[in-house]
Amino acid sequence: MKVLLAVVKRLHRPAVCYSTRRALSSSAGSGGLLAAEETDTAVVVASSQELLQRIGSQVEVRTGFISEKEEEAFLREVELGLKKKRYQFDHWDDAIHGYRETERLSWGAECEEVLTRVRSTAFAEGSPLLGPVHVLDLDKTGYIKPHIDSVKFCGTTIAGLSLLSDSIMRLVKENSSSEWLDMLLPRRSLYILRDQARYDFTHEILKDEESVFNGQKVPRQRRIAIICRNLPG
Repeated sequence: MKVLLAVVKRLHRPAVCYSTRRALSSSAGSGGLLAAEETDTAVVVASSQELLQRIGSQVEVRTGFISEKEEEAFLREVELGLKKKRYQFDHWDDAIHGYRETERLSWGAECEEVLTRVRSTAFAEGSPLLGPVHVLDLDKTGYIKPHIDSVKFCGTTIAGLSLLSDSIMRLVKENSSSEWLDMLLPRRSLYILRDQARYDFTHEILKDEESVFNGQKVPRQRRIAIICRNLPG
């Protein structure tokens, strides 16, 4: 089952940036920014401090969530099936350019252990999950256009592992392009979108020539995402 996507194009105009760090959470003592867990690496910048206060607890980037060995395990499992497919450059609803995709219900023990970790980290206990795990392979020249995943098939939370490459995910308020948030997704990180960040903001993966985070170029290579979603309530 393919996830239906509603494409919403937006003009992105950079504004004042506020940085956040690693696994993000709200903190009364952080002066309105999000609290850091372990690293000084900025992983989120936004158009305003007010936006971070409003939806900061609903976006999360956990760097180094999987090891090199675990990444290799996922690649071994998905590469054979992906190699049988050609990259497509005309997605059926114009949401993705330069991609291959598949879905998997069953995984080897090492990957299943990681997916259990993803689910326990990203989803509330007892939350019904979409059965198949979505595997999305973006060519180096590929990108994902601004869209909101259909509420018909997806619930409140999306969580994805980033394999093979760093990338930038951009969120833009659906009815207000001046409100935006950029997430740096390092290779082997986990990202999570919840609630308002999931429903009210488009999200996209920037193409290589636009892949700039807080003024710094972030080279985009081929990228594979392993994506879990919960079911609609």
